[in-house]
Order: sequence, then C-alpha cells, then structure tokens
Amino acid sequence: MKKLFDKSSLDCSKIITKNYSTSFSLAIKLLSSKIQDDIYAIYGFVRCADEIVDTFNDFNQEELLTEFEIDFYKAYDRKISVNPLLNAFQDVVHRYDIMDLVVPFLKSMRMDLNKKEYLTISEYEEYIFGSADVVGLMCLKVFVNGDEKKYNELKDSAMKLGSAFQKVNFLRDLKHDYETLGRVYFPEINLLTLSNEDKYKIIKEIEDDFKIALTGIRNLPKEAKFGVYTAYKYYMSLLKRIAKTQPEEILSKRIRVDDVSKLFIVGKSYVKYQLNYML
Repeated sequence: MKKLFDKSSLDCSKIITKNYSTSFSLAIKLLSSKIQDDIYAIYGFVRCADEIVDTFNDFNQEELLTEFEIDFYKAYDRKISVNPLLNAFQDVVHRYDIMDLVVPFLKSMRMDLNKKEYLTISEYEEYIFGSADVVGLMCLKVFVNGDEKKYNELKDSAMKLGSAFQKVNFLRDLKHDYETLGRVYFPEINLLTLSNEDKYKIIKEIEDDFKIALTGIRNLPKEAKFGVYTAYKYYMSLLKRIAKTQPEEILSKRIRVDDVSKLFIVGKSYVKYQLNYML
C-alpha cells in the first residue's frame, strides 16, 4: 500500500503545480515522462515553502515555516511523511542526493520572513542563490540522472537560468512585492523613482544570465532539453514585454503573457528544437 500512498503524494505535487503555475506545469509536460514526476515533487515542495512566506499573512508564518522545516527533516530521516508533498520530495532528495541544496533554499525562505530590503549585491546574490539557483540545480540533478560529470559541466548555466527566472519574477512582481509584502530585492534601486535607466540596468543583468544559461540548455540531455528551452523562451518573452513597458506601468500592474502567446511560444520553440536552431 505504500506505493499507492507514494503515487497519491505525487498527485498532490502535480495538483499544486497545475494550480499555482500554468507556465511551469506546461513546461514540465514537455519533459520526458521519465523525469516529470521528480520535477513535480521538487516544485510542490518549493511552492509550499514559498506560499508560507508570501501568502499566509493571516497566520503565524514563522511558526508554520519552522514546522515545515522540522517535518521535512523528519521525512528525510524516516524516508516517509504523512504530508504528501514532503513524502514525494524526500524520495527525490534521497535518490539524487540533494540535501546540500535544500538547506540554502530553506535559509532564503526564512530571509523572506524577516528581511525586507537588500542593500548590497552580496545580500542580493545570497538570497537568489538560495531561492532560485539551488532549485535549478535540483532540477539539473534530475535532468542528468545523477551523472556528476554532466552535472558539473552544466552547473553554472543551470544557476544562471535560475537567477534569470527569479530576476524576471522580481521585475514582474515589483508592485506586489513592494506594496503587499514590503520587500525590495534589487539593491541600489529606489522603486519610488524607478527610471528607464534603472530598468534597463536590471534587464541587461538578466540578459547576461540568459546568455550563459542558453549554452547549458543546448547541452542538456534530450529528456529535458525541449521543456527547459520552452521555459527559457517564455521568460525571454516576458522580459521583452517588461522592456517595452514604462516604469510607472510596471509599478502599477503585473506584466503577463497570455495563454494564446504561451501556445505560440511552445510551437515556435518546438520547431527550433527540431531544427537544432535554439537561439
């Protein structure tokens, strides 16, 4: 019966993914069926932690995050949890030996509870490493099926992709992060006087990350390449929309890519993938 519970645990991770992110849900479906479940398990875990610190504002978030951490470590030690998300994730952590990546992730989640402003580049980079880079590395471990040589070859580009995704999210969610959560992630940027110069400085930083990330995407195993490339193209499309948007508009609404455009991105990405012309 444990197999049935494990399957049900994965189903919970899939539901979380589909309900919280249509974009990532679509990208995961474009991966090989061999690795989809493991990526769902990773996403379910990180999304749950993220929701605790971002949206459970009417509850004791510090207490909830502490319990979530304790329960995860218990799940890891016992190799089982009655929490379906933790049960699915602990199995992935064991099989791919990624505990060293979970620790900085949880550290960054705790930073979101207490830290509202990032004044230095080092603080900013530490947060992004824990909140995004390590998630990219968790996925990379799955993509290369634990092959350490391949993992080390692609490690830097996977981290850059995670950073780029996170920074695009920061730009897209400036209004929500600042007005609702009181957070300012970009150092040396005054959101009250955000200028086009400030915006383009951030965009250039993201474009540099994407450039390095793309070299790694081209060398991913075939089981992962198309799905990751499509996610990359989606975020590039989102970044281009932000680049065309005036700072005051970015601060007043969330920039989105509509569903029709997402499907167009998938189709175009597939053609480029098949032609091995991934730009």
